Amino acid sequence: METHVVNLLDFDADALTEWFVQQGEKPFRAKQVLRWVHRFGATDFEQMTDVAKSLRAKLAATACITPPVPVRDSVSTDGTRKWLLDVGNGNAVETVFIPETNRGTLCISSQAGCALDCAFCSTGKQGFNRNLTAAEIIGQLWLANRMLGANGDGERVISNVVMMGMGEPLANFDNVVSALKLMLDDNAYGLSRRRVTVSTSGIVPAMDRLRDACPTALAVSLHASNDALRDKLVPINQKYPLRELMAACRRYLEKAPRDFITFEYVMLDGVNDSDVHARELVALTRDVPCKFNLIPFNPFPSSGFDRSPAPRIKRFAEILIDAGIVTTTRKTRGDDVDAACGQLAGQVKDKTRRTATRIVPVVEVRS
Repeated sequence: METHVVNLLDFDADALTEWFVQQGEKPFRAKQVLRWVHRFGATDFEQMTDVAKSLRAKLAATACITPPVPVRDSVSTDGTRKWLLDVGNGNAVETVFIPETNRGTLCISSQAGCALDCAFCSTGKQGFNRNLTAAEIIGQLWLANRMLGANGDGERVISNVVMMGMGEPLANFDNVVSALKLMLDDNAYGLSRRRVTVSTSGIVPAMDRLRDACPTALAVSLHASNDALRDKLVPINQKYPLRELMAACRRYLEKAPRDFITFEYVMLDGVNDSDVHARELVALTRDVPCKFNLIPFNPFPSSGFDRSPAPRIKRFAEILIDAGIVTTTRKTRGDDVDAACGQLAGQVKDKTRRTATRIVPVVEVRS
């Protein structure tokens, strides 16, 4: 009978423990193997020197460690690095590393494409194919650590992870949570909950589930100050309007590792950037401890939007700051390699057929 080979990157600690028990092995083996796979980036079971030879042979026959395959590696003039990763069947997703003086942030994708179709987002415009598996999600962190030279012993290269790449993380809940648990596990990546941020466009029931299952820092893609405008810019708002979204934010803060929600707000010239919009935001978030991250719009072909001028963004920020809201304006990073916020497009076979004219040709991967 043919043996089914499992990808160990698909397992968080609980799932790996259960799998070992099913194989007739001691539960503690899970912690050993987890450390080798994630902390040390092992690719070969023979590297696992404190694991019995008999078990190493068994693992070689029944398991593998298979991350997504990089097909392109681009480095921006500012040091931002973007990988295009093949996830099979003509789909590729993007992962971005943003180095800064005192930290390194990895931006991870959760889906091949995105079904939410936010008006200003390049990913959404190419449609949606499928959710990424847990292995394809955590595999981005596993791979980036190896590509950046992390060895499991030295100083951390990646200090922060943001689930802000391609896709809506909370629309792929179970696989994202499995990956999050590995990011937080001391036997894997050992990141604190404060240093892992999940971004959502506002799927309210899933926000409540995340609060109970694995509360990390939370960023909400807001982008509008009233329902009429947000219905157009972020269509999920038609299902979960602002009043429900703000209530979900308040509930999330009951268990969140940070005492505020981050609201992401892309600045679109003449669309959502007036003084009136800023004052509406002050009123909207009055009962939600928060900070605002203003994002100058990053253009992509046929978007139909322009970036708000710098003086307009500054004035908008001043209104929020004068109301006592911590407000930052994101510095655009990696836009020369299309790695900036809202520009991640990857290559996706759009099964929705919504944007058939924009499907990118299939990546040809040569071994």
